[in-house]
Amino acid sequence: MSLQGYRGRVLEILEAAGVAVGDRIRVRKGSQVFEGVLMPRSELGDDRHIVLKLDDGYNIGIAISEDLSVEKLGAFVEIKPQLPPIPIKKGEGLPHVAIVSTGGTIASRVDYRTGAVSPALTAQDLYSVVPELSNIAYIEAEVLYSIFSENMKPEYWAGMAKRAAKYIEEGVDGIVVTHGTDTLGYSSAALSFALRNLPCPVVFVGSQRSSDRPSSDAAMNLVSAVTFAGKSPIAEVVIVMHGESGDTYCYAHRGTKVRKCHTSRRDAFRSINAQPLARVKEGVVEVLTSNYSPRRESRDDFYVDAKFDEKVILIKSFPGMTGEFIDHAVDKGYHGIVLEGTGLGHVPVYVFDSIKRAVEEGLAVVMTSQCLWGRINMNVYSTGRELLAMGVIPGEDMLPETALVKLMWVLAKTQDLKEVKRLILTNIAGEISPRTCYSYYFGGEVE
Repeated sequence: MSLQGYRGRVLEILEAAGVAVGDRIRVRKGSQVFEGVLMPRSELGDDRHIVLKLDDGYNIGIAISEDLSVEKLGAFVEIKPQLPPIPIKKGEGLPHVAIVSTGGTIASRVDYRTGAVSPALTAQDLYSVVPELSNIAYIEAEVLYSIFSENMKPEYWAGMAKRAAKYIEEGVDGIVVTHGTDTLGYSSAALSFALRNLPCPVVFVGSQRSSDRPSSDAAMNLVSAVTFAGKSPIAEVVIVMHGESGDTYCYAHRGTKVRKCHTSRRDAFRSINAQPLARVKEGVVEVLTSNYSPRRESRDDFYVDAKFDEKVILIKSFPGMTGEFIDHAVDKGYHGIVLEGTGLGHVPVYVFDSIKRAVEEGLAVVMTSQCLWGRINMNVYSTGRELLAMGVIPGEDMLPETALVKLMWVLAKTQDLKEVKRLILTNIAGEISPRTCYSYYFGGEVE
């Protein structure tokens, strides 16, 4: 009998009832009656609860008590899902879209041994379980990585860029990259710099909730991403995710101007100091701005520039901060520092000596702000002016994570500080807004 994860008193109750994980059971507790499938427990869970999957798809935990009873209603029957075959014949008039899977919740299932969500689905599985895709595009799918996004590295950014380039050179109409949401903004920024003169869209997509949950956003996000990749007139690196908490539409955010702003909401992603590039609703891509790079037939000038200097660090300013963090970066041979300063771009005066030392020893130091909206202005207060005089480079209105990725990309080209400063202050992939619009504050909901 399999009762994975159960122990102690709750295990005794289930064994006495003759049930196993996967059986349909009825649990009575006082006047309450629950029916569902007995689920395995996490090995790290307590020994006082039974976990049931109800008919509506949600799991509940039932605390054991003296008046609790368990009755077996049906034995476990293993059902092996038969996924429909993946179409290999190109549909008449459909765009050709490549789906490259790197992992994340959108390509995950629940691991009940640990209670965690683990990468399990291949990109082809995604296509098979979302049949609507067959009416939107001819799909070519592959798995590049199967990792959690928190384990992403610059070398993986380079790998994604090179794989996207392969498909672009083969003539696809668009590329979708499935990715975990936690570091989605870093990867989208990296490919925004690495893929030069894009002729077609490269669309990052993820999901906040796994596909086994009734409230999953995976299918809608994927359908919207493929729609954008195949139909959009915009040829940029973007992130396509839910635009509001319901299932009405998705937004396409520029890859260098987007951040995950909520841990679990389906509409967690917001454009910062910019408006979304487009809205995807009911199979239609509605462009929301005239400021974008258009899709092009010619691919002659497209190229990949995917080298990143990993010796760059992001340091957040805080009260009581000391210069030892900056000194450590210098001593360890780092080539660049992005400071996430306060307000208009400030750090405590008692770290100035360390910053001055870093610049004098050849490190590029870029200032950004902990504030989400607005831009750096280091000329307002004496603190900022002193930092500018030391050689600190103002990061304009770049997000700290975008500035980090950009500095990695720039330092892979040159470590001449004058040239580094010139490139950092050059708007290369829409990362710097020419001016900060009031209507963009808190995402500037587009009507």
